[in-house]
Amino acid sequence: MYRSNGRCGALAAALLLSLAPMAAACAQDADDDYAAGYGGKLLLTGGVTQIEGAGGGGLTPWALIGGYGSRDQIGANAFYTRVDVDDYALNAYGVMVGFYDRLELSYARQSFDTQDVGAALGLGRGFQFEQDIFGAKLKLVGDAVLEQDSWLPQIALGIQHKRNQQGAVVRAVGAQDDSGTDVYLSATKIFLDQSLLLSGTLRYTEANQIGILGFGGDRSSGSFEWEGSAAYLLTRQLALGAEFRTKPDQLGVAQEDLWWDVFLAWAPTRHISVTLAYVDLGNVVVADQNGAYLSVQVGF
Repeated sequence: MYRSNGRCGALAAALLLSLAPMAAACAQDADDDYAAGYGGKLLLTGGVTQIEGAGGGGLTPWALIGGYGSRDQIGANAFYTRVDVDDYALNAYGVMVGFYDRLELSYARQSFDTQDVGAALGLGRGFQFEQDIFGAKLKLVGDAVLEQDSWLPQIALGIQHKRNQQGAVVRAVGAQDDSGTDVYLSATKIFLDQSLLLSGTLRYTEANQIGILGFGGDRSSGSFEWEGSAAYLLTRQLALGAEFRTKPDQLGVAQEDLWWDVFLAWAPTRHISVTLAYVDLGNVVVADQNGAYLSVQVGF
């Protein structure tokens, strides 16, 4: 059960080596970025798509509205993400639409493959937990890009309604429900002169392992959790960053740990981005779950 994850490390190393020279070759001057249009936004300032479908980093949402639509435009993205850790795999895909740089609507479908652990738990090898996530995010105040002379970050309010498809199983492990709604408040600030993005999120959630193991538990039900991101633009098209996400610990059968990652995001054009990360999910029924995260996003 505690097998090595050398294949993930090899994958990550190979992709990093291949992405870096390509990104350097594609790097352009910021003025060229604006001249090309990019839907009114600089590359990467709409974020990528996080695993629950919102615009942001890989693990956490940002206050930025996804897509490259400006105040008089609509932008949209489709994404696919694969997370491959020691004993599990997570596949996620979905779509997101940003309206006039004010409102974001999203849908994501997640499939969590228990692999060998499913057999050990009596669920069957490769048993999959699946859930649908419907999201919305509204920008309240601020503009992270345009208001460089203001201390005020961009602030957005978001919700993510989650429906787990394995209700009987998640209740059997102690969850109170198979659906729940997260509510979060994000604040994001971009410092263009320093090529730096900082973002923080306060989330209220009842989800166990973001909803994969249901909602609420025998220990407690619902808590406020913190999430954060930092990203540095190495070039106009390449960003290096890190994230963390605290999580509730509500089920007696399984301790739940903080999640964190270190990521590299590359956007050769506004139509495509690729994100590669090393991710540590801590304990997910089995301890020490870490490995590779790869996400591809296409849109306008």
